[in-house]
Amino acid sequence: MSTPAIFDGHNDALLRLYKSGGKPALAGFRSGGPGHIDLPTAKAGNLAGGLFAIFVPDDGPFDMAAMLKPEYDLPTSPKLEHAPALATTLAQAALLIELDRLGDVTLCTSAAQIELAITQGQLAAVMHLEGAEAIGPDLMELDVLYAAGLRSIGPVWSRETIFGHGVPFRFPSTGDTGPGLTDAGKALARRCAELRMVFDTSHLTEKGFWDVAEIGLPLVATHSNAHAVCPHARSVTDAQLKAIGQTGGMVGLNFAGAFLRPDGQMRAEGALEWMVRHLDHMIEHAGEDHVGMGSDFDGAVVPAEIGSAAGLDALRDAMRAHGYDDALMEKLCHRNWIEHLRRTWGE
Repeated sequence: MSTPAIFDGHNDALLRLYKSGGKPALAGFRSGGPGHIDLPTAKAGNLAGGLFAIFVPDDGPFDMAAMLKPEYDLPTSPKLEHAPALATTLAQAALLIELDRLGDVTLCTSAAQIELAITQGQLAAVMHLEGAEAIGPDLMELDVLYAAGLRSIGPVWSRETIFGHGVPFRFPSTGDTGPGLTDAGKALARRCAELRMVFDTSHLTEKGFWDVAEIGLPLVATHSNAHAVCPHARSVTDAQLKAIGQTGGMVGLNFAGAFLRPDGQMRAEGALEWMVRHLDHMIEHAGEDHVGMGSDFDGAVVPAEIGSAAGLDALRDAMRAHGYDDALMEKLCHRNWIEHLRRTWGE
C-alpha cells in the first residue's frame, strides 16, 4: 500500500511568513513553527509541494465568528491601492526566492522541475498570485513577476479589482453574486494564455468563471469545493465542474471547514468526513483526471484530524477507507496537478 505524496493547489504560507516578520521568519519555516506548513510538517505528512500564494491582506478585521452562524453574509473587502499592493507582493515573492536560494525549497517553473524536486526530497513551490492588485492595467508588472517565476494567477480574492469581482463569504449562496471580468480582466486572461500561465477562478464570481470559459482557457479552481455538498458562494456548481473537466482544467479540494461542511460553518470538528464526499462529487462531474487538492493551509480552519501538513495521513486514510485504490489516490494527491501544469506550461 503506497503513501502518495501530495502536491497541493493552494496554500498561504508566504502570507504567514510575511506577517511573522519576513526573512527573519524563514528560520522558523526551516526548523518548524506554529503554522500549517513548514519543512518539518511537510516532511512528516509527505507534502511534496504546491502552489504558494502571494496574497495582499487589507487592514480590516475578518469576522471569522460570523462564519459560525447558520447564515452569514460578510461584506467584501475594499479595493486595494496599487502601490502598496505591489510592495507587499514583491516582499512575499522575495521570501519564496530566498527559500529557493537557501536550498530546501525549489521554485519551479516546469513540471520536470517539480518532479525532480520531489525525487530529491525538496519542497516544490510554484509562485501563485491570489488577487492581482499588484498588476496595473498595462500588465507591465505581470511580465516582471513572470520573469521572477510567477506561473499561476487568480485575478481576484473576495473583493473587487480592476480585473473583476470576487464573491463574498456568503452562506447559503451561489457564486452568482455580481459582475464578471472587466475588459482589463479579459485582457489579463488573454495575456496569461499567451504566457501559458494557470488562470485561477477560485474567488471569482460565477459570471467571471464563464467569462474565462468564453476566452478559451482551461478552467481551473485551485481551492474550491462542490456547491451540491456545501452551498457556499465560494463553491462551484455541477455545471462549472463539468466545464472544468471538458476544458482539461483542475479543481482543488479546499480543506476549510466552512467550504466542506454542509452547514457552512468554519469549524475544525466534523469536517473530515465531508472531504471524501466532495471528492466523490467532483470526480463524478469533472472526472477523476481533473480533481486534486487545494488545502488553503495557513489560510483557513482545517479539519481537526489533519491540523497541519503533518496530519495529511488522516485524509489518505479516509480516502482508502472509502475505497479509493492506489491509482486513483496518486491522481488525486499529486499526479493530476503535475500533469495539468505540464499541459499548461508545455514542459
